Amino acid sequence: MYRRTFLSLASATAAFARQQPPDDAEPIRFDVNRVNLLFTVSDRRGRFIKNLQKGDFEVMEGKRRQTIIEFAAETNLPLRIALLVDTSNSIRDRFRFELEAAAQFLQGVIRKDLDRALVYSFDSESRMVQDLTDDTGLLAKKVRELRPGGGTAMYEAIYLACRDRLMAEAKLQRFRSALIVIGDGEDNASRYSRDQTLEMVQKSDAVVYAISTNTTRIESDGDKVLKYFASETGGLAFFPFKAEDLSQDFENIANELRSQYSVLYRPEPLVNDGLYHDVTVSVKAKKSLVVRARKGYYAPKR
Repeated sequence: MYRRTFLSLASATAAFARQQPPDDAEPIRFDVNRVNLLFTVSDRRGRFIKNLQKGDFEVMEGKRRQTIIEFAAETNLPLRIALLVDTSNSIRDRFRFELEAAAQFLQGVIRKDLDRALVYSFDSESRMVQDLTDDTGLLAKKVRELRPGGGTAMYEAIYLACRDRLMAEAKLQRFRSALIVIGDGEDNASRYSRDQTLEMVQKSDAVVYAISTNTTRIESDGDKVLKYFASETGGLAFFPFKAEDLSQDFENIANELRSQYSVLYRPEPLVNDGLYHDVTVSVKAKKSLVVRARKGYYAPKR
């Protein structure tokens, strides 16, 4: 995500940390623009590669190579997770098993006093059923209490979770922000379009992990939408054909959230045009390795 750097966001550097303002003070705004990218690296078999260094990576914005200012292996980054559950009639078949798997995932991945999660449900409208909390018992309880309803407002749930919660959190500190969407990818009730929703996800610096509820083994239009959101944000889409596969998918997501790299760079040339800028991250000497990162960011408008 591209933003004017706030002092509270720069805790990774000692110089910035020493200048931290009091809690009741207004954030100090620096006249510096930087882009922070979180990403994973794996081999062709999907195994995470965790021993790479700053010099192994190349960042390109458009056709221009960028200079990496900061680099870190973010294996312990605090998490902010938004779990979005489709409660429309179309996903009734495995509904209870999906809720149980999701509840167990939150109980296993959220660490007390470090991570937080929230829960949205969506059918004919979207509802936040639990705000950000580290209380895993409460999160699991709220998930298990969900009941199936009417239409499908998936885009709206994603849009609101990013705009009203994850984006606000991003102004406070560095963390790994993830949206986990359980549903069939269909939408017939949202106030927002697919492209408007994706733009909001990108501006909130979140990564989408999608778990499809389609059991036909035939790729649907909804499956394509889930793949699109995951690919554009550096996440993954899962298609468990058996209910028992869900637990493994959640375990894969948990492992990935703890296997990240991050780079920080100042775009050259620096353009405050409010537009979307393409970015690619690659491993220079090992082309066989797969880097999964967001594909760009929205620059601020001066």
